[in-house]
Amino acid sequence: MTTKTAEAVTSVKKTENEQLLQQTVEQLKNFKWVDLTHSFGPESPRFPAFAKPKFNTISTHADGFFVKEYTFPGQFGTHLDPPIHFDAHQDTYVEDIPLKKFVLPLVVIDRSKEASVNPDSSLSVADIKQWEKKHGKIPEGSFVALRTDWGKRWPSQSKFENLDDAGQAHYPGWDLDALKFIYEQRNVAANGHETFDTDTATKQENGLVGEYYVLSHGHYQVELLDNLDLVPATGAYIHISVPKAEKAPGFPVRAYAVVPE
Repeated sequence: MTTKTAEAVTSVKKTENEQLLQQTVEQLKNFKWVDLTHSFGPESPRFPAFAKPKFNTISTHADGFFVKEYTFPGQFGTHLDPPIHFDAHQDTYVEDIPLKKFVLPLVVIDRSKEASVNPDSSLSVADIKQWEKKHGKIPEGSFVALRTDWGKRWPSQSKFENLDDAGQAHYPGWDLDALKFIYEQRNVAANGHETFDTDTATKQENGLVGEYYVLSHGHYQVELLDNLDLVPATGAYIHISVPKAEKAPGFPVRAYAVVPE
């Protein structure tokens, strides 16, 4: 093959790939897109230990342009936790996560009825196996989201914390064994949920052991997801967009699902 022939073949292949990419994007836009992200502001629910965020206007149109200054913790609103967030031995910050790991098959395990009856409920291995009997084995490399419909309590801080008279919070979460199962037996890539924490609020006497397990094993998670009730149990893909802040141990995201409908 001559140099000119090789160049011609390369040019044809490039054109074919460009057309394929264009067609793929156009096809994706024809599917249903579901926003999995809460809008957030100074009054939005936040982890109780964090100070109230500030959204200040520092320039108006009268000054020539409209600008706001934002002060909030990285773990605010719908946000991503990278491994460094909990494990000092990990060196993976938000910016270090490969882009292709932000587009994953989405699995949604529905525990909303159980959470409505018992806010202290946790997703167990038995629950996952029961889910698999109906929907099939959890795919390797997927993002597993725990649906509890806790996101419907947004934007109320008090409803999210759900404190009793003694000041104990009550909201659902994951069993540690369930997390071990999806990562070690099903080899998933990441997980997410609608609450402040991975662990059920009443089962945190020894700390956030479930969250520590996920992050210390090199995985990431997304907290405070929304609209999981609008996504099927399987078949959709989650897409996660996050700013590339330097050395960020967490940051708000725009997460959405592309649903094959």
